Amino acid sequence: MKLLAFILLLLLSAALPEGSFDRLRHHWDYDERAPLDIKQRGVEIRGGIKVLDISYTAPVGSRAAFVGPNGGIVTAYLIVPQGAGPFPAVIYGHWCMPGSDKKNRTEFLDEALVLAHSGVISLLPDHVSVHPGFVEDTTPLNEQQIEVEVQQDVNLRRGADLLLARKDVNPGRLAYAGHSCDGSAGAFLSGLDKRFKAFVIMAGDISFEVDKKTKAFQDYRQKVGPEKFDAFTEKYAWQDEGKYISHAAPATVFLQYATDESFLNAEIAKQYLEVVSEPKRLKIYHAPHALNAEATRDRIAFLADQLAFKMPDPKAVNTIPVLVQPPWPKQ
Repeated sequence: MKLLAFILLLLLSAALPEGSFDRLRHHWDYDERAPLDIKQRGVEIRGGIKVLDISYTAPVGSRAAFVGPNGGIVTAYLIVPQGAGPFPAVIYGHWCMPGSDKKNRTEFLDEALVLAHSGVISLLPDHVSVHPGFVEDTTPLNEQQIEVEVQQDVNLRRGADLLLARKDVNPGRLAYAGHSCDGSAGAFLSGLDKRFKAFVIMAGDISFEVDKKTKAFQDYRQKVGPEKFDAFTEKYAWQDEGKYISHAAPATVFLQYATDESFLNAEIAKQYLEVVSEPKRLKIYHAPHALNAEATRDRIAFLADQLAFKMPDPKAVNTIPVLVQPPWPKQ
């Protein structure tokens, strides 16, 4: 029966008009009924807040062949406030910056702990690419990058499944905040999953249609070969983040971008904003790709407003360490 249901799903997808948003969404289908198989690996108490080291399973997406060396296991921190709830909840997606010791679930740990004192539960999953044993394919236009993106968004949606299955989570007060690679993942997520009330996208690439007009992309197209580039991008046109974040409504989207960027700069950010559905907002910071303390304060204030929780003590917010910006890898 499961096989017949899956075949029917594919036939229904193929019957949809080419380019329709419903058809795009089927590229990201997964088995929502699959067991989460949550395992607690450890627990630490920090100032009365529980920091749970957990794992959960994420089935492979319908269009992804890549599961990962851990067989679909996602490692994460679950930050649980004191009390019974129901709590508002945030899923945090970390950056993938080479050379950063925060290229993992620890990037937003301090921020999540501060929010926990305001009664917010947070899930901080590791990205597919940082799991032990992962070997990145660095060849141009490789299909691994497509498979990883699909699986990462499935992993994040499974994170939402995990949170919303908890009795101490308020299902109407769920948000996502993602940085860089996970900012891009958030752009896909905003159109795919309507359980989220708000999104924060930090210095993420969120529109191929905007990107391809830039000199950097045109230079890259010439470098790898125009025919090869065009064939690849046409085959995977459904992986344009802009096709999804333009359907983020009714969720509110807050874009945070930086001035000290070679590509994802203020000018690009302003063009990205035009793609995003209403309601939306953009703020540009005098900072590198890592952003800065002002961005942290603004992000927390946005989440507090959207999820209706008490703004944390400013002194506590100011204790959150500023993310260190490593040098960009040489091209």
